[in-house]
Amino acid sequence: MDGTKRSNIKPGMLVRIVMKEDQRTGALTEGYVGRILTKSPQHPHGIKVRLETGEVGRVKEILEEE
Repeated sequence: MDGTKRSNIKPGMLVRIVMKEDQRTGALTEGYVGRILTKSPQHPHGIKVRLETGEVGRVKEILEEE
């Protein structure tokens, strides 16, 4: 699913984000969305979220849970 649209993301979803310090390497961090930080309906680089673990980054992938 598309991580650039706010409507696709809900708290509790499993996602992969890229944190600010990992933007050069493209390293992704996996976790559950705790809070959506981006207010606009979409963002070209991904919606910014805070994971339940406290990490902040932009959503690159929304994972389907089995």
